[in-house]
Amino acid sequence: MLRSLCIKLLRMDITKVLCYHRGNMKPSDNISHADEKQERLDPSWIVGFTDGEGCFTISIIRNITTKIGWQVFPEFVISQGEKSKDVLFKIQEYFSCGIVKINRRHDTHREHMYRYCVRSIKELDEIIIPFFDKYQLHTNKRKDFLIFKRIVKIMSESSIRDDKFLRKVSKIVSLMNNKKKRRI
Repeated sequence: MLRSLCIKLLRMDITKVLCYHRGNMKPSDNISHADEKQERLDPSWIVGFTDGEGCFTISIIRNITTKIGWQVFPEFVISQGEKSKDVLFKIQEYFSCGIVKINRRHDTHREHMYRYCVRSIKELDEIIIPFFDKYQLHTNKRKDFLIFKRIVKIMSESSIRDDKFLRKVSKIVSLMNNKKKRRI
């Protein structure tokens, strides 16, 4: 039976693609549609992947070149091992923003890690945040996302980076990712 199925498949027009419909294989004449559908990532899949492998984080870094001596650094990240890095490039293509970069490991792990990162306030505000508002996270990351969103909004609406701004952001950041309160 399997042999006869293989022979039938080989005889089929090469432009046809097999589709499964209720357990029966039926040919599809629309090869380009099938290819496009297969290549596009589903938003629900991206949400689930982010729930498992992603992170919304705000770092406050000492930076003496800034007016107040500190820099607020928002970042959306999804990490994967080297063997699965291709999915990060597909996510980057889906959002049309951010970068994929290698985090070389020099420990006992067998593969390097790759990170898809979005750091631009504009891209976070106009692309990433609206996506996760529309397609909501299902885990505790939803809470971190809402805090992240609040801080990015503060940063995008105000160009003033003074001590008051830093204290406000620092207080909000302490609520996410189980962080301890920082002394700034």
